[in-house]
Amino acid sequence: MAYGTPSSEAEIAPYLADIRHGRPSRREIVEELKQRYRKIGGRSPLLEITNAQASALQEELNSNREMVKVHVGMKHWHPYIREVVPQILRDNPNRIIALALAPHYSQISIGGYRQALDEALSNSSSVRVDFVESWYDNSLFHQAVAEKARDALRKFPASAKVKVVFTAHSLPERILELNDPYPSQLQASSKAVADLVGLDEWSFAYQSAGMTGEKWLGPDILEKLNSYSAGENVLVVPIGFVADHLEILYDIDVEAREFANSRGLRLIRTESLNTSPTFIRTLADVVKRRLETN
Repeated sequence: MAYGTPSSEAEIAPYLADIRHGRPSRREIVEELKQRYRKIGGRSPLLEITNAQASALQEELNSNREMVKVHVGMKHWHPYIREVVPQILRDNPNRIIALALAPHYSQISIGGYRQALDEALSNSSSVRVDFVESWYDNSLFHQAVAEKARDALRKFPASAKVKVVFTAHSLPERILELNDPYPSQLQASSKAVADLVGLDEWSFAYQSAGMTGEKWLGPDILEKLNSYSAGENVLVVPIGFVADHLEILYDIDVEAREFANSRGLRLIRTESLNTSPTFIRTLADVVKRRLETN
């Protein structure tokens, strides 16, 4: 399961309305999002990448003669989770493993996937469903991110001192009142990757906060970049994301890079995990652990 993305500019307004539970967004917000998509080529590659991840995962799982079929369902656009579940049930499976392509748990984010799945399964009580709430502590996941971080660090001069900033999608600050584990899980997985890479220093920032009136978790990546001095080198490691999409291709590659350039900083980000072999093995390991349960 992944978040979903519009496939054309005409779909942006209804896509936003879906995220907002049917409430339309202000025209200026729709236009702002349209501009962002135009700057990354008109659309996000998220669906294509998610389908490729699913195909690679199915091949990896069935290499050991497992009888596993991998489907793709999106939370906020086609193919919706509610559209895909009936297709799954027609195959008469004896088990469904629900895996959101987001390693870290939050009631707001992952809870939304669970709600969408529960609603889609409301008329089916016979099939066993295992919902994976988080996999931020999977060692293969840490290795996959560390590989990308090492590759990116090689792009800097060998003698360069590099500020390494891990990032993830911000969420409303009210989650802290719920003792939501999202911030602590992000810190834990970032530290695990930093230890593998051998980083003496690193920091964390949030990105992609929503355009609402409430306060979101910080510091924001632009605030973090603003704290650095001209001439410094910065590596952004978006550990909260596993594929190229708007939050990577615009929020980092366009907005953050333009801001960094204006400050005289050299900014590089790690390549997204997408279908890297270690990442596909990560997903397979998560699934296999569930298959072995009971």
